[in-house]
Amino acid sequence: MKQLWATKSIDKIMQDTGELNAMKRTLGALNLTTLGIGAIIGAGIFILTGNAAAQYAGPAIVLSFILSGFACAMTGLCYAEFASMIPLSGSAYTYAYATLGELIAWTIGWDLILEYLFASSTVAVGWSGYVVSFLKDFGVIIPAYLSNATGTSLLQLPDTGQWVVSSAALLSKLSSQGLNPDMLPHMTAIINLPAMLIIGLLTILLVIGISESANFNNIVVFVKLAVVITLICVGFAYINKENWSPFIPENTGEFGHFGWSGILRGAGVIFFAYIGFDAVSTAAQEAKNPQRDMPIGILASLAVCTILYILVSLTITGMVDYKLLAVPDPIAVAVDAAGPELFWLRPLVKIGAIAGLSSVILVMLLGQPRIFYSMAKDGLLPKSFTKIHPRYKTPFVPTIVTGVIAALIAGSFPINILGELVSIGTLLAFTIVCLGVLFLRYKRPDIKRSFKTPWVPVVPILGAAFSILQMAALPGDTWIRLIIWMAIGFFIYFLYGKRNSLLKKENK
Repeated sequence: MKQLWATKSIDKIMQDTGELNAMKRTLGALNLTTLGIGAIIGAGIFILTGNAAAQYAGPAIVLSFILSGFACAMTGLCYAEFASMIPLSGSAYTYAYATLGELIAWTIGWDLILEYLFASSTVAVGWSGYVVSFLKDFGVIIPAYLSNATGTSLLQLPDTGQWVVSSAALLSKLSSQGLNPDMLPHMTAIINLPAMLIIGLLTILLVIGISESANFNNIVVFVKLAVVITLICVGFAYINKENWSPFIPENTGEFGHFGWSGILRGAGVIFFAYIGFDAVSTAAQEAKNPQRDMPIGILASLAVCTILYILVSLTITGMVDYKLLAVPDPIAVAVDAAGPELFWLRPLVKIGAIAGLSSVILVMLLGQPRIFYSMAKDGLLPKSFTKIHPRYKTPFVPTIVTGVIAALIAGSFPINILGELVSIGTLLAFTIVCLGVLFLRYKRPDIKRSFKTPWVPVVPILGAAFSILQMAALPGDTWIRLIIWMAIGFFIYFLYGKRNSLLKKENK
């Protein structure tokens, strides 16, 4: 029992950082900021904004983004303190090991797999959908059975000949039109090949080197920011202010459906548009000056993305009636509403979406191997996960393992199942980081902190409270999956990690 709650000395962590860091320190504040932006801006800005406006908040989705951004800022301030104090790869895993003990550290390390590995797979599935649509505009058709999850039921529409995913809503619609769905051609999808290919390509890039990966990410982030800013600047000229009236639609009588409760529900939904800023902290060992640059990267990326989210939500709800935005491509719908004058913007929006999702996958695939690396350094995972490539100076073994598993998951599972697992894992990580900052402030006030979270204990308590409340609002089956996943993790820990822990050997 003593080992389960044993913490790793921060002095020892810093010593290990100096002695054992074989990775290249090449990332500056700008690289870290663009890594954060690359991880945050993706499916959230291109999909969630419109859906949350249509279903929960209307034009007041702007207030939802402000509320959710405030909640993330509370957690981001806590991450910034830890990242400047413990500049080591591993993110929340390392922070937990230094403050809350080995068992909690293992718990959060295993939990972070849900955020990084499953998130990369989830976003790769979304990337596949955008790429298939984009190529189709140019006459390049990727068969549906090679661009959907394994076992997905597909049917061919009689009017267009297009193969689409069979769903209850689609079957009901066809029946209402007097068609018998059973008489239409059917097929079963084999695998989502584009999703697997993008993960494979980005995994190779990450093995080659962190600076090369960062440079690629910088270019991609520039492209998607250019598209988003173009949308905002051009779209404002096509805003119809009547679409903003009423700004807060009247509640339907059900909690969470418009009104102020809808704003709260919307904040909970689009909170996941902010997932990814914590990935900055996983690259601490490759930062040139982590004590200074890590807080800048975390907080600057959050600030930039919050401003862009607010401006985009104002733009699209002004261009089109929010009721029409409950679609997979709400930004494209807003552009269409402006008429033929903005048709030139449609391919740019898709390019921006593809670029945005590509950088999210890249940063998620970058974060997970470095968590594996840190856990293996502590003896909780096999030693092979600590191998650094002799030429490229990257943790190539965990990078390849992460890429292979992520590709298999992306090729085999639909996006809805994957997405549900990502959110609860992220919120649990946020909760532990906030509580860790609070705990360490009172237990170890003597530790040098290059950046201090302001207004302690208010900020950490608010950060943890927001995360716990949003976890409580998640569906029951998501909790069941989390419990099963954590049970598997505890089995591995007690079977392997606990026996091979370096901390255990040092304390003997």
